[in-house]
Amino acid sequence: MRVLGIDPGTSVTGYGVVETGNGAPGLGRLVECGVIRFARRSSLPDRLAELHDGITDLIKRHQPAALALENAFYHKNVRTTLVLGHARGVVLLAAAQARLDIAEYAPATVKKTVVGAGGAGKGQVAAMVARLLRLKQAPHPADAADGVAVALTHIIRS
Repeated sequence: MRVLGIDPGTSVTGYGVVETGNGAPGLGRLVECGVIRFARRSSLPDRLAELHDGITDLIKRHQPAALALENAFYHKNVRTTLVLGHARGVVLLAAAQARLDIAEYAPATVKKTVVGAGGAGKGQVAAMVARLLRLKQAPHPADAADGVAVALTHIIRS
């Protein structure tokens, strides 16, 4: 099974593609990870369109069976929470258009599943992602590691 994990954002969106089976050792193998970055001066509609195009491209290239998405957290700044909701909606739309199975996980659930502690920091998450997938080094930047962690959470909990 191939899973596309997404850590959504409107400045940077992290992603990770993890494949299980096909002789992959342990929890699976990392196929690709990275980030989709948006120009700071881009309007929100332009960022959302770029995000949709990026997610659609990842789905076409990797043909995942499922998309796992980190749930929105509640931020002190209501606008930040709303804008993150827009980004999540765009990701969900791209996944639905591709007829993927969709799973959503709270940030604390991802951390608890991958690290063992719901309050783990980004560095701890990245280190455990590397360990679980037997990588020589942790995925970089941290947003990419978070995307991989979301994919791993789906694999572990499925």
